Amino acid sequence: MRTGWADGPEFVTQCPIRPGGSYTYRFTIEGQEGTLWWHAHSSWLRATVYGAIIIRPREGESYPFPKPKRETEIILGEWWDANPMDVVRQATMTGAAPNNSDAYTINGQPGDLYKCSSKDTTIVPIDVGETNLLRVINAALNQPLFFTVANHKFTVVGADASYLKPFTTSVIMLGPGQTTDVLIQGNQLPARYYMAARAYQSAQNAPFDNTTTTAILEYKSAPCPAKKGINGPKPIMPSLPAYNDTNTVTSFSQSLRSPRKVEVPTEIDESLFFTVGLGLNNCPPNFPSSRCQGPNGTRFTASMNNVSFVFPQNFSLLQAHQHGIPGVFTTDFPATPPLKFDYTGNVSQSLYQPVPGTKLYKLKYGSKVQIVLQDTSIVTPENHPIHLHGYDFYIVAEGFGNFDPKTDTSKFNLVDPPQRNTVGVPVNGWAVIRFVADNPGVWIMHCHLDVHITWGLAMAFVVENGLGELQSLQAPPPDLPIC
Repeated sequence: MRTGWADGPEFVTQCPIRPGGSYTYRFTIEGQEGTLWWHAHSSWLRATVYGAIIIRPREGESYPFPKPKRETEIILGEWWDANPMDVVRQATMTGAAPNNSDAYTINGQPGDLYKCSSKDTTIVPIDVGETNLLRVINAALNQPLFFTVANHKFTVVGADASYLKPFTTSVIMLGPGQTTDVLIQGNQLPARYYMAARAYQSAQNAPFDNTTTTAILEYKSAPCPAKKGINGPKPIMPSLPAYNDTNTVTSFSQSLRSPRKVEVPTEIDESLFFTVGLGLNNCPPNFPSSRCQGPNGTRFTASMNNVSFVFPQNFSLLQAHQHGIPGVFTTDFPATPPLKFDYTGNVSQSLYQPVPGTKLYKLKYGSKVQIVLQDTSIVTPENHPIHLHGYDFYIVAEGFGNFDPKTDTSKFNLVDPPQRNTVGVPVNGWAVIRFVADNPGVWIMHCHLDVHITWGLAMAFVVENGLGELQSLQAPPPDLPIC
């Protein structure tokens, strides 16, 4: 709150930290409890630069569920047998989709199902009668993931550092950027059980990494695994949903509720409608065909409301806003799509090419905002994890097809919707979020599939200062990296 200089995305709230340089992020945790995470926010560096942020209850206060015996972070990652920066550079050069990853990881280890790594498989301890808390984070670069444990159920108790009304499930799905806190009970025979994660792939005919990462849930009283060279009993393997199992994703996301009645903004000041999706740019006349290796000699792109976001290169947006530097951005991001069409139907190829721009949308301090996020079927429909910096928001509804205010408004949950910072916009569908713009600064909203940010699936809000110091952005810190 009010310290947007500590947000981190390059050219949005700061210029990148130079090699050999340093910068201290100073901010206050307000109103959040549970699991968040930190990661690099410059090109594809977050592929390997990330970690957990754990916010426990204040001293003297307790969890709203029985205190777990132990807590374990489960950070799901994505690994290339290459420098991820080379992977994105090559894709930017060719205009094609980037090479798929070679493995997923749990706490940095791919696990037993890959040919290289079983001696270092992550082990998660548990014992009979224990209730333990798993803090699951999807830090993968480009892939929503299913996560499950053989023969055990989860009780979901939180997501994105907000508590949830507990419910039981055998599988959870996290888009990149999302966190989910689950309780697991040591109520099975003492043995070794695989935890596993693999892709939820909603885009049709798009190649993806279909491997499975595993860790081992190991009961302390389980018989010891056999000595080297003698195979003991293999851990029990769970079954995972099919890669394209959207039904499981829908029933999971529709189970999320706040623990009690919450104050959802109702008198909406800003009612926004943003399409989110992919696109194809025609090959520029001065480009050789080797630089246009997307479908039919095009280059992949992506946009919100037909604007493909271009990051500035010389100033950060927040600096330009704070110091009134002209020519860095405009504030004419469209509140609704410039052209209405059948978003999830058969879209004319004439609508495939968005307009590049650094367009922001201005919000008055304290305004109550509703955004309808609408997936499109341009190139391919896909589940897009949309992340808004600087805010938690309520997800009041989601559905399939084109959002229809006449019939879909009646489906809004204004009583106990979940609060998150990243929403999975359903494939070929829509999601509606609400928040109060009470955090001044420049805040990017983007798809958390990093390949899509690279292509321009982003926009940013300028939230103006309110009255007085407590409603205003603080001055930039002295060690803010210079451009």
